[in-house]
Amino acid sequence: MKTVVVTGAAKGLGLSISRDLVGNGYFVVGIGRNRTDDFDRLPENQRSFHAYDLQALDGIQDLVRQIFTDRGQIYGLVNNAGMGLDGVLATQHKSDIANMLTLNLEAPITLAKYTARYMIRQKEGRIVNITSIIASTGFNGLAVYAATKAGLEGFTRSLSRELGRVNVTVNAVAPGYMMTEMTESLDGEKLASITRRAPLGLATTEDAAGAVTYLMSEQARKTSGIVLTVDGGSTA
Repeated sequence: MKTVVVTGAAKGLGLSISRDLVGNGYFVVGIGRNRTDDFDRLPENQRSFHAYDLQALDGIQDLVRQIFTDRGQIYGLVNNAGMGLDGVLATQHKSDIANMLTLNLEAPITLAKYTARYMIRQKEGRIVNITSIIASTGFNGLAVYAATKAGLEGFTRSLSRELGRVNVTVNAVAPGYMMTEMTESLDGEKLASITRRAPLGLATTEDAAGAVTYLMSEQARKTSGIVLTVDGGSTA
């Protein structure tokens, strides 16, 4: 059973990704600050969880080493954990900027660095970075968030060239607005405006999770360096 590490695995999109991967026969190693009852409902023989704050960059190497020791191999990495703090850049606190840069960009790069070492040794692997359509469209109040996601897309393309020679693919999935608790809390007109932009309707976390599972699969063995958009057609 192939092992896939999923960050931010216990809720939201990360939980949907974990469920879909488990449903397709993978073993999921979840990483997050806190585990949830929903994550623990996944089959016990197909999941484990490491409670870890990914802003603690110095400990990531040991974390990855422990996962490899426990599982004997690391086939895939899904860099899903992230944060988006709404605020105009001119008044945004420097600690908020630093936290987003660390969690959204430095942590995924660091995780990819250390998991890739095992993938190179195995001559097989998959890395999927979760970005956002905001990386290319922009959005008022999310300048730093957009910068981190755009950086992650550039990282994806370049790393795919480094690792392709050893049969490791590196791709990104860019969700648009999705039907989540966050969008349900928007006022009626704003949600209606966002929905009108998507001719297929807003995507769900399950839609984005399906894209991740595809990129993990054997069918995607020749797919690398791409950004797969899942947004109901809103950026077409």
